[in-house]
Amino acid sequence: MRLAATIAGTAAALAVALAAGLASALPLPRAPRCPIFPHDNAWNQRVDLLPAAGNSKALIRSIGADAALHPDFGAGLWEGERIGIPITVVSARQKKTPVSFDYADESDRGPYPIPPNVELEGGDDAHAIIVDRDSCKLYELYALERDGGAWHAGSGAIWSLRSNRLRPAGWTSADAAGLPILPGLARYDEVARGRIDHALRFTAPHTRRAYVYPARHDASDLTDRDLPPMGLRVRLRADFPTAGFPRQARIVLQALKRYGMILADNGSSWFITGAPDSRWNDDDLHTLGRVKGADFEVVDASSVRPRR
Repeated sequence: MRLAATIAGTAAALAVALAAGLASALPLPRAPRCPIFPHDNAWNQRVDLLPAAGNSKALIRSIGADAALHPDFGAGLWEGERIGIPITVVSARQKKTPVSFDYADESDRGPYPIPPNVELEGGDDAHAIIVDRDSCKLYELYALERDGGAWHAGSGAIWSLRSNRLRPAGWTSADAAGLPILPGLARYDEVARGRIDHALRFTAPHTRRAYVYPARHDASDLTDRDLPPMGLRVRLRADFPTAGFPRQARIVLQALKRYGMILADNGSSWFITGAPDSRWNDDDLHTLGRVKGADFEVVDASSVRPRR
């Protein structure tokens, strides 16, 4: 009886934790001992039970009520480059190297463990996401390139994957909002196991000169309060029907209902970000375009803070 009571109590505690949004994001397959930030990190907290923001409709209109959701990741190529932001995993043996920055006053000096075969995002952004699986440190760089024999980037940030520590107020990162990119990526290994347990990263064409938690930086001179601040949390409406979508798209949409998405950069309306993988089904992902901006609502996320 005592064992049964213990098992029942453990099950009940797990159910409460899941209901409270404390399920952990899935670690990277090549870095299984490293969390993708603590379970109570803002990226990992569910927001499906929180109230909608009072000015939700105006903010949604400013991003694009008729604009379609767009997965900016997949298995295919765009202009000869893979779609999405790749993740490079290294060990403690990887030699660290200095990096020079355009925004040196808001970048972590490093050095950074950049391997010769580091994978870069295609296009001008050229993001590099590097995870040291031994130290559980995350290194992110924007516009990384070789400058002669040395590395140069627009900006860079270093994070402990075991900490909720934020960037200093007013500092950018490798992303305009001063946020880490890795925890907002949709990954195929998550979809393969059946669920995504974190918010996704998204972009909007026009933002306000303001940021809200957990963002730390803005990227605009505009002050219209109907424009979204960096860090805005948006979710798919609970009554949006997902049953008719193929499996990969349906799992993404379920995450957008439970965890929502966080505004992290200026860009096209409703572009959500993921890591490229040959196992994505691009046809399945393209059905996400049936979702429009009007199908989302802005979350009053003022209560979202680490619980410890």
